[in-house]
Amino acid sequence: MAHLRETSDKALKLLRTLPRVQIGNLRPNPNSKQNDKRGRAQHGGDKHGAGNKGSGQRQNFMRLGYETGNQPFYMRFPYEPYYKGHHMKRQYPPISLLQLQVLIDTNRIDVSQPVDISTLCNSGLLNLKPAEMEYGFQLTDEGLDNFKAKINIEVQHANEAVIAAIERNGGVIRTAYYDPRSLHMLSNAKKWFEKGVPIPNRMMPPQDALDYYTDAKNRGYLANPEEISKDRLVLAQKYGYQLPRIEDDPSFAMLSAAKDPRQVFYGLEPGWLINVVDKTIVRRKK
Repeated sequence: MAHLRETSDKALKLLRTLPRVQIGNLRPNPNSKQNDKRGRAQHGGDKHGAGNKGSGQRQNFMRLGYETGNQPFYMRFPYEPYYKGHHMKRQYPPISLLQLQVLIDTNRIDVSQPVDISTLCNSGLLNLKPAEMEYGFQLTDEGLDNFKAKINIEVQHANEAVIAAIERNGGVIRTAYYDPRSLHMLSNAKKWFEKGVPIPNRMMPPQDALDYYTDAKNRGYLANPEEISKDRLVLAQKYGYQLPRIEDDPSFAMLSAAKDPRQVFYGLEPGWLINVVDKTIVRRKK
């Protein structure tokens, strides 16, 4: 015990005389840091790891795919017909049922009115870029079991499961095509109205999209309404739910609201002029 007491006293005495541990007196262990690069020495290490010749020896960072004068990687392989016209294909940014339910729960979307591209863009959380070949939104089935809203929505693409989820809650879904000019109007309606230009007609879908928007299974806006009513019953039997009667619903007027194939905005006909300053509508004479 005496030996331990003497050892502890020596240690405490040593700590009293040593300087405090600070940032200024901290040093790394000897030989723990080594420089891998050679400097300007007899072995010719004067490039500092930047190479010998070419554009890589200077800090002008090369663009992606540039190989300092060699044949680029993407040009050393044969042409793939699969990618032909890929930059011209129509794109449909996804919005899930989960996102749609969150927008409804946070009062960013009013379900007492029909929902279209303009409503989704005005929520402030979704953006559409028609200049980048984005032709609208596609509704995906993420959050399928948690979607409980009764809504009248118009999108550009939806699969069978999404259609069943909307109609199971007593809602109505419709797929519709918009040309690029109409998409610019819907994505920023205020900017378009400030131009003081009459509302133009919506163009019809191209030939490769005509079959989709005339099919009742896709709830196309050009499909026969009687075929859509029949397919609603078929889909309810397939997924095993009781189809609500829209005719008996108190909000039947909202659920049955639909645009004309040439109409861009709900409640506004082609040819009308919107005066944002005076808050008036100049209607076209019939």
